[in-house]
Amino acid sequence: MKPYLGLSMMAETDFVSAILPLLQNSEIEVLEWSFDTFFNAEEPNWLSNLIDFYSDNNRLIGHGVYYSLFDAKWTSRQQQWLDSLKLETQKRKYSHITEHFGFMNTENFHQGIPLPVPLCSKTLQIGKDRLSRLQNVLEIPVGLENLAFSFSADDIKQQGDFLDQLIRDIDGFLILDLHNIYCQAHNFRMDIKEIINSYPLNKVKEVHLSGGSWQESVYGKISMVRRDTHDDCIPKELFSILPFVLEKCHHLNYIIIERLGNSIKTKKEIQNFLHDFRRVRKIMDDSSAESVIEKWVKPEFLQEEPLEDLLLYQEQALLTKMLFEKENQETIRNYPFTYFNTASWDLEMIKTAENIIKKWNPY
Repeated sequence: MKPYLGLSMMAETDFVSAILPLLQNSEIEVLEWSFDTFFNAEEPNWLSNLIDFYSDNNRLIGHGVYYSLFDAKWTSRQQQWLDSLKLETQKRKYSHITEHFGFMNTENFHQGIPLPVPLCSKTLQIGKDRLSRLQNVLEIPVGLENLAFSFSADDIKQQGDFLDQLIRDIDGFLILDLHNIYCQAHNFRMDIKEIINSYPLNKVKEVHLSGGSWQESVYGKISMVRRDTHDDCIPKELFSILPFVLEKCHHLNYIIIERLGNSIKTKKEIQNFLHDFRRVRKIMDDSSAESVIEKWVKPEFLQEEPLEDLLLYQEQALLTKMLFEKENQETIRNYPFTYFNTASWDLEMIKTAENIIKKWNPY
């Protein structure tokens, strides 16, 4: 079969107006919903009805934002998140659930982007523990999305293998976010196909496509820094690379286009968004690649006490605080962390992380 094409659903009025032609023509074959964005809010009736429609037709997939897979200390917040997710999946029929790779909920800095973790045995064990807890409350497969932001080229080269090890015990899968890889390729002057090939492509079940923005470089190694902000058109390079990905990913079920709900306002922006969607559709129709659907059996885990590492937790909290307070980049790079190898980090990326965290947490 060919993959289904869909959107990451946003609740803003501008977004709904923009996608109305796609809904009316039944062009959105699958809907991805970030369920935890409404854990503490009431969904409007029109939104609930739309999500329920896709649920009733077995075309709904879930994408989590706030579980924070690698927080090194287990908290009541994470348990509450799992409890809420269990209720959500009892209310609606999701085909699978995914989460982000990284941590973002340490201390009070709970918004922005997931930050990378040290790719070591301790973080692997913590990640496996958190994934097993996530899988235990679900009767459907669980997947992880590759990270857009990296502090060093070495992290990019190792991320694919690390993710492969991470999802192995739960028989999980990957979201391959192509704009995330586009950001990495540009910011570290790496070949995009080389990065894609470093991932276990036989585990890719979902692909994300989006656009982003440019930030002026501070240190001059590159002219501009690429950021995964989901607020513009899909770059032309990703349309060129998509046929390659379709041929490589033999278990691909879904292609999801992402766009922030408040970023499609003008007539031109709406036209460009619809054009991007239909251009992806044409590439998929022109491809001869077919996907294989394999039967999934839920693995069973003995529930033990949550794995924690208080030193790693303290370092996560300290690093986030230093980035939030815009500590001098050289100070961060020279700080004697035990887990974070900051000496190898790119100064430009440290500055970028500071800007993003400050943007999402202005006070």
